[in-house]
Amino acid sequence: MSNLKKYNNKRNFNKTSEPVGKIKVKHQRKRFVVQHHLASHDHYDLRLELNGTLKSFAVPKGLSYKVGEKRLAVMVEDHPYSYRNFEGIIPKGEYGGGTVMIFDEGYWECYDNPNTSFKKGIIKFKLDGQRLKGSWSLIRLKENNWLLIKEKDLYANYTDISKYKTSVKTGRTMKEILKNKTFVKDNDKTYIETIEITNPNKVIYNKPKITKLDIVKYYQKVAKRMLPYLDKRLISTIRCPNGMNGDKFFKKHLEKKRDGIKKVIIPSLNHKEDYYYIETISGLISEVGMNSYEFHIWGGHLPSNKPDMMVFDLDPDENVSLKKLREGVKDLKSILDSLSLKSFLKTSGGKGYHVVVPIHSIKNWDDFRLTAKNIAKLMEMKWPDKYVSNMSKKKRKNKIYIDWVRNNYGSTSVCPYSIRLRDNAPVSMPIKWNELDKIKPNEITMKEALKRINKKDPWEGFWEVKQ
Repeated sequence: MSNLKKYNNKRNFNKTSEPVGKIKVKHQRKRFVVQHHLASHDHYDLRLELNGTLKSFAVPKGLSYKVGEKRLAVMVEDHPYSYRNFEGIIPKGEYGGGTVMIFDEGYWECYDNPNTSFKKGIIKFKLDGQRLKGSWSLIRLKENNWLLIKEKDLYANYTDISKYKTSVKTGRTMKEILKNKTFVKDNDKTYIETIEITNPNKVIYNKPKITKLDIVKYYQKVAKRMLPYLDKRLISTIRCPNGMNGDKFFKKHLEKKRDGIKKVIIPSLNHKEDYYYIETISGLISEVGMNSYEFHIWGGHLPSNKPDMMVFDLDPDENVSLKKLREGVKDLKSILDSLSLKSFLKTSGGKGYHVVVPIHSIKNWDDFRLTAKNIAKLMEMKWPDKYVSNMSKKKRKNKIYIDWVRNNYGSTSVCPYSIRLRDNAPVSMPIKWNELDKIKPNEITMKEALKRINKKDPWEGFWEVKQ
């Protein structure tokens, strides 16, 4: 019989988003978490990993750095290992109903055998967290009542922990977690409660200063507009774990299974490769949590993966004026119009504009690629002094390269609403055709994009186009 039976019996998992209790594999380094829990009584929960579960204590006043200070700690039922990631709302009327915030997390170590120490009722241990470091003792008084005492060490009187008001994982206050309740319920029940956002305060962009948490919040807000373009489309992302000044790398294979993300095996030239796509907002936020900030999508839609989204990237030589670039976009649109192909416009977040054509009548990638190539070549033939369809740097001097190559099988283009890992955090933003002469390719930043999503969708009707 599982020692999590008591935990499970106390909870209605149809109502609470707390994780179901399951015994996990033991880990060599043992985790701890301290959760600030604003329920009927404000308190802190200290949880220590042992034997595949979390030994749990309710500490009314929280841990103290003051040497010798005694704090009551009431031992409660064991919690599942996955509970260390729980942050969010326990519904009113449910056991422990209230707001839960991850106050600190890290690793713990018992100075003696932990199982023996628990039986004896004297546990001497150290914590290695972000806010809590050093040695404490837990001493049993009677039954489930224990004393939690700070030991004398290098961290004695280190700091007053009551000054910390935010989550170490999401950077949110208790009030902000409470405010997110409606959003979580309306959009994706698993958002943030089960997603680990590490280093939320890490600065990713220096000018303006933008943190990882700022980026998480951006994708949270644009998800409703962005997810239809990610739905069942294989992705590649650009990861940037150490900010704009650090290394960046392209990621197209899934390293481990995560909620809201689906792995797909795709045949390659002489072997099979695993790719992935995002199913839900929790998957999107989880991917951002893994330091993926720029999202690129395939032009095909699963399960068939047949092409249905043609993209042209107008990439100007450095000597081409913005006026000439905009003329190029209009020339491309005129050709697409003459072919009775409805097209949509977005900023690239870089030097050029992207023209996107939803198209379902071409059934295979070879024909799709050839169609895109021929449209680019038609532009080149019609206006040879202005456009080139060859990616050669020499040939595009003083011209605009009509990049059609991203319409190959396996190629990608930046997803609508994705931020770009470039100065000022520009966004590849859908815009209306009549905005072309008003908006520069890299003008819409994260901040501006958030204002624009409250307005009418400039690509309204995109998914209804049949051509």
